Amino acid sequence: MQYIEPLAKLIENLRALPGIGSKTAARLAYHILDMEPSKAKALAKAIIDAKEKIGFCNTCFNLSDVNPCSICAAANRDHSTICVVEQPRDVAAMERMRDFKGVYHVLHGVLSPLDGIGPDNIRVKELLVRLQTTKVKELIMATNPNVEGEATAMYIAKLVKPAGIKVTRIAHGLPMGGDLEYADEITLAKALENRREI
Repeated sequence: MQYIEPLAKLIENLRALPGIGSKTAARLAYHILDMEPSKAKALAKAIIDAKEKIGFCNTCFNLSDVNPCSICAAANRDHSTICVVEQPRDVAAMERMRDFKGVYHVLHGVLSPLDGIGPDNIRVKELLVRLQTTKVKELIMATNPNVEGEATAMYIAKLVKPAGIKVTRIAHGLPMGGDLEYADEITLAKALENRREI
């Protein structure tokens, strides 16, 4: 179907989002056109503000609009326990359960030799530097329970074990091949509670 140019550009940009096909992109575009101008401008401003104001915390590499982030700066958090996750959305998932009182380290990926992703492509070096400069008692590996997540957890555990830091793995209350982002709070709480040493 032929769309007028501004509508075609809007649909094309919406289609670039993950999980959005042609029909959904067109439906969203028409919905945006039906919005009141003030609401459409608020949506556009929210997107621009998020893109311009959000960066990474220099300590944990989670998304933040301040440095360090609010979790790393909190005095009431246990800074001797670091939970290692794959992506910023995994921090949000862990925080939803409200049981974990430690801090985080976001790797921004996992080891995947088939995809050409090695230790230098994720935030492993930064984690090792952090472990040398901070007194850490436990490192909780909370990577996703799939082949890449397991390989990443084992790799980091082998690097960290000689330093005498306890390395645990969250229990598999999460389904194999599942993502932290989609797990409910009870499943996450049980997985954290039943973690085991690697």
